[in-house]
Amino acid sequence: MNGAESLLQTLIDSGVEVCFANPGTSEMQLVAAIDKIPGMRPILGLFEGVVTGAADGYGRMADKPAATLLHLGSGFSNGMANLHNARRAHTPIVNIVGDHASYHLALDAPLTSDVPGHAALASDWVRVAQSADTIAEDGAEAVAAAMEGRAANLIVPADYAWSESASTGARPVAIRPRPGANSESISQAATALHHSEPRCLLLGGNALREEGLALAHRIAAATGARVLCEVFPARIQRGRGRFTPERLPYLGEMASDFIKDIRHMVLVGAKAPVSFFAYPGKPGTLWHEDCTLWELAGPSLDSIATLRALADYLDAPEIPPAADPALPEIPDGPLNAEAVGAVVARLLPEQAIVSDEANTSGMFTYGMFDGAAPHDWLTLTGGAIGQGMPVAVGAAVACPGRKVVNLQADGSAMYTNQSLWTMAREKLDVCTIIYNNRAYAILSFELMRVGVENPGERAHSMLDLSNPTLDWVKLAEGMGVSATRSTTVAEFQQQFAAAMETPGPHLIEVVLPNLIEVVL
Repeated sequence: MNGAESLLQTLIDSGVEVCFANPGTSEMQLVAAIDKIPGMRPILGLFEGVVTGAADGYGRMADKPAATLLHLGSGFSNGMANLHNARRAHTPIVNIVGDHASYHLALDAPLTSDVPGHAALASDWVRVAQSADTIAEDGAEAVAAAMEGRAANLIVPADYAWSESASTGARPVAIRPRPGANSESISQAATALHHSEPRCLLLGGNALREEGLALAHRIAAATGARVLCEVFPARIQRGRGRFTPERLPYLGEMASDFIKDIRHMVLVGAKAPVSFFAYPGKPGTLWHEDCTLWELAGPSLDSIATLRALADYLDAPEIPPAADPALPEIPDGPLNAEAVGAVVARLLPEQAIVSDEANTSGMFTYGMFDGAAPHDWLTLTGGAIGQGMPVAVGAAVACPGRKVVNLQADGSAMYTNQSLWTMAREKLDVCTIIYNNRAYAILSFELMRVGVENPGERAHSMLDLSNPTLDWVKLAEGMGVSATRSTTVAEFQQQFAAAMETPGPHLIEVVLPNLIEVVL
């Protein structure tokens, strides 16, 4: 075996089954190894941001890493935005980054760069393989690091990949289970939640899985505390029969008002809430100055085990789920984002997966899905747009028996629209809904929020996508995905219902008013 083959065998033996790839010359030995050794499914992305975003979606749904195959520092950096999102989601990923042969680096060829420096910007686990003989052990340790909730980056010089290796693969590294919070922290949190002043649980991470939510419901019933979830959860299990936490609003001033009365906040899998951006004259922290924060379980601890221990400490009884919220009525009249949300909520299949990058168009429809069929909801954890479509790709690969619905803003879709090609090539069961308002609508909103008064036509032109207008039906069909366009509520309802009944990739372009034209 050469080094590439021993590495690949180790990844497979460690449970890595999928490799999202955009390889180059330095990775050809790894490409050849995938062809030679069975057990790894290769999936090509036409841009590295698709590759890394798909690995993020896969890891969130599979609870184990996919591998990526990336080319040198430039290829890694092309995928860095979605690695930023994955880092915020604590998604397990193993990035295999090819580099020049070790003896070629000194020649400073055109594609030479500081690959470890690039990788360190997006992760805290970076290793450069030192020989063909040790590369398998590096791979096993990379998988173990990824299972701790990190993107692990293994940089492979080309000569170590093609050289013969004394190893035929390393044994997988045992994954240590994450512990729950200690007994002292549990006691302190219980005291805080029993306080006479207003208090809450703020949940994130795996605390937002169905079991964690049920435990939080018990704790709330036993203490009278509110239960909130972070603004952008990596994965939350929602819908009928599941407890629904209150979602912290995105807008800083709304979020601050939302929790202004809270005096004791217990954090389980979530960070203390801060404003997404700084604004003139507004605070960055969102909790009241008199509120005490209790970090019960951070990313290194098991949030569900922590909630279970807290519920047991409180002797919180088992309780039935609350009554399911009513589904929204589908409105008559013009097609708008709220009508789209109502249709999707009513027709969403059981155990669907929603990849939400609707941005402005989805801002006021999230609550419509509380009474929908049970489903998983994935959000834009790090705020780097261009995540929704690749995450849908990865989720569909991880869960081939489940329908994936991608709620997608048009502007951010253009960052990674190559995802459609991968959906077609792999025949993935993804329905992409493009909210085509022909604008970076969220930025038009932010322009006003930062205090810019009376912005003119030239300022708005930097946020306007209508010159020329994007034709998403043609874009999708050009990459092999069937597509339709909706201009009325009735059209969208019919098209979405058909997409839910038909396997395979489909795109629906929803034509909405152009915010820039409305403002001007």
